[in-house]
Amino acid sequence: MEKIPIEPGRAVLSKAGRDAGRRLVVLGTDETFASVADGDLRKVEAPKKKKHRHLRALPEVFTEIAILVREGGLPSNAAVRGCLRRLDGS
Repeated sequence: MEKIPIEPGRAVLSKAGRDAGRRLVVLGTDETFASVADGDLRKVEAPKKKKHRHLRALPEVFTEIAILVREGGLPSNAAVRGCLRRLDGS
C-alpha cells in the first residue's frame, strides 16, 4: 500500500491529542512537523504544529489552498472550513 504524503493543501485526520478525530488541512510541513488548521477551533493565523506520526493523511487535496500556500499566502478561515465541509458532502 502506497503511503499518502502529508503536504500543503492535504486533508488529514488527527490521531492523537485533544483534537483526535478532527479533520484538518495542512498549511505547511517540514521533516517532522506539519502546521494544520481547521478554520474553526484552530485558526489559520495560529496553526497547530503536529508531528507527522500523529496525523493520518486523507486522499483529498484542496488545490486552491495548496496553490495559495505555495505562493506564500494564507487561506481564509472560511475557505478552510468550506473545504472541510465538502468532505462531508454538504
